[in-house]
Amino acid sequence: MQTSLIDYEPNYNAAEFPVPRPFQESAHNKLRQGARDGHRCQFLMSPTGSGKTYLGMRAIHEALQKGKRAMFVCDRTTLINQTSEVADQYGLSAHSIIQAGHWRYDVREQFQIASIQTLARRSWPDTDLIVIDEAHAMYAAWTNHIQNCSTHVIALSATPFSKGLGKLFTNLINAATMDELTQSGVLVPMRVFSCTKINMVGAETSGGEWTDRASEQRGMDIIGDVVIEWQKHAQNRKTIVFGATIHHCEEMCRQFNESGIMAATFTSDTTAPERAALLKEYSKPDSQLKILISVEALAKGFDVRDVGCVCDCRPLRKSLSTAIQMWGRGLRSSTDTGKTDCILLDFSGNIVRFADDFSDIYYNGLDQLDAGEKLDKAIRRDDEEDKEPSKCPSCGFSPCGKRCISCGHESTPKSLIEHLPGEMMEVKIGKQKLADDHKHLWEQLCTYTRSHGKRETAAARAWYLFQDFAKAKPQSKWKFDEQPNVPISQSTLNHIKRKQIAFINGVKKGPKK
Repeated sequence: MQTSLIDYEPNYNAAEFPVPRPFQESAHNKLRQGARDGHRCQFLMSPTGSGKTYLGMRAIHEALQKGKRAMFVCDRTTLINQTSEVADQYGLSAHSIIQAGHWRYDVREQFQIASIQTLARRSWPDTDLIVIDEAHAMYAAWTNHIQNCSTHVIALSATPFSKGLGKLFTNLINAATMDELTQSGVLVPMRVFSCTKINMVGAETSGGEWTDRASEQRGMDIIGDVVIEWQKHAQNRKTIVFGATIHHCEEMCRQFNESGIMAATFTSDTTAPERAALLKEYSKPDSQLKILISVEALAKGFDVRDVGCVCDCRPLRKSLSTAIQMWGRGLRSSTDTGKTDCILLDFSGNIVRFADDFSDIYYNGLDQLDAGEKLDKAIRRDDEEDKEPSKCPSCGFSPCGKRCISCGHESTPKSLIEHLPGEMMEVKIGKQKLADDHKHLWEQLCTYTRSHGKRETAAARAWYLFQDFAKAKPQSKWKFDEQPNVPISQSTLNHIKRKQIAFINGVKKGPKK
């Protein structure tokens, strides 16, 4: 029998993977056991730097060896070729890329790599296993598909905080915590410097989060401080800077370059060829390009291991997952370059706002998917008294949450109730939501009483309304005259009117005899 010079039959047994770390082997075995237990859709939470692509590729390799068809789904077209190169390195070169006009497209291959954007425009091919990368970005194309097929699904993310994941996936697996990865050398420790902070007091919000416009306007005021403090704390470190908007990023880039520091923006306005050229240069160990500046384009799937500094200039009140994704860009270890830590220059105040919740994720991961959703809904408010960030009583690390991410010291609260009960929870009366939290309710009531009734009694009326609605007193530090005017929700306004009607009817009836 004549042997063809080009043998099409794939040989997946020839693939070679690096020896798995203990936590990677454990995660792989948990996925196997989950499948045996009947979980068709499983979610693997694995911190930045832990090798999520490696874990996904190992699961795919096992399926391919059994003659199954498999697909790796990327959340952006820009990651397609990067994922393909990783597959080649592992010996899985017998794969196809589903993308219009791509030279590697071959419908015959058992292993397909595709972007969710491409799949949204096409019909999904038949497959036995789907691995979805960065699955916290819940695209309708895959959320709808996995509910209407019998395919096994493995979702990957460092931050599975999106609403509805708990309804799609029946098994959550924590591959490892950030603390475990730091202790084992996979990640490096983070050194935090609380720098000149963007003043967000009274800034415009939408849905509880500061608007991009407000963050940009306030962030422009401290760009000079960003350049100066980077030179003071992190000069010559390869750095990623996160800004509020593209315009904010461009202005920071201009001022870095004017100071003689080579910087470039990497945003949605950066073309594909420009991105490729920037990454090629930035990835060089001796690159003169020290700083890349981005809004979100570098927050996910970006892997340059010798990044030694992250500048956070994007203030957030709710999205812990975004903050973790940003900070994680500098935490990968790089022993060959001598990297021993990552400096976080916090200009946003995020590390202080999220200190307690971040330390919990750092040490414990998540117990269930719905818990992540709640973390990304809660509003964190700045302490209105201008205090220094808390320090660890054991090692002095700052800021210190409930458990220090530097030495592990865990503080014991003096009381089980340290704040107004439920102040960070939604305020509801019956099934009607009045406000995002108690502070938000107080702001609405102050806004209302200022514009209704006598000015000299406005503060007292707001105080009594709050006590009536929340069944608690407003905090003493919430000074009436310092509260911003905010939109009043329909539910809050309706409830105020009902109180007024009840009062008027009571007056008409006269006192009870």
